[in-house]
Amino acid sequence: MGRINIWVKRAFIFVCVLIGIISTLLLAITLFGHGHFHQSEEIDKMLPGITVLYVLGAATLALSIFGFYGARKEKKWAVVLFSVGMSLASLYLFVSCVKGYQTKPKMEELTRKEDLAMMPLSGANQIDIEKMYNFQTNLKCCGLVQGYQDWGTDIPISCLCSDEDSTDFKCVARGNNTRFVIHYPNSDTSEDDDHKGLMDEHMLVYEEPCLPILISFMGYAISLMIGILVALKTLWDIGVALAITILCQMRRKVNVPPVIFTSQPPQYRELCDTAESV
Repeated sequence: MGRINIWVKRAFIFVCVLIGIISTLLLAITLFGHGHFHQSEEIDKMLPGITVLYVLGAATLALSIFGFYGARKEKKWAVVLFSVGMSLASLYLFVSCVKGYQTKPKMEELTRKEDLAMMPLSGANQIDIEKMYNFQTNLKCCGLVQGYQDWGTDIPISCLCSDEDSTDFKCVARGNNTRFVIHYPNSDTSEDDDHKGLMDEHMLVYEEPCLPILISFMGYAISLMIGILVALKTLWDIGVALAITILCQMRRKVNVPPVIFTSQPPQYRELCDTAESV
């Protein structure tokens, strides 16, 4: 077995440790994020499932351990297992990146259809009202397509543009025949209007509708996910390349000069014998 270059060995060990840390973070994020977000069935079919993320994180974590062990102990089988496993994982990431890029327009369109299903907002149910409350509060927007006009005459208080927000966001005056109503999550919409109606002619509302912002965020999220997958695939490819280099160095034979033993008498003895005979 050939001798492994120390710098290649150290670089491979560093990559294995880095892959192990990233795989652990992937498992933790998947475990924490499971159940904390909602997505439609159509979008769920286009994205990797929770089970796939668990398997991918656990598999790469185990492979990083095998690679670390194989480099430290110079075990050929462990390095081979790492290179084969990471090559398959890298191929899966490549397919996922291509699939994510191709399905980006479809996912944006599905987001549009899912959000437009809440229209008209004036007759939305309590679940949709809570969803819009969160959108409008966090994104500083109002309505979906036509701004505050999507709400009819009753504009939720989450559309209210304060004096501080008016310097950073576009705000417009609401119509004369409209009023603000309190649509807090889990609020009872059948309560007396006197308890949730707010009238002020000088109040402003956010001008930007929420749907373009939501679609833009979806596009950014997909692009960010693809970028992360490409970076992760590059790291895995570097690990595979170092593993192959180590395997080649292990297979390299060390040339040792042969040692020849002979029972013949030394050459100078023969010369002496020849001289004496003369």
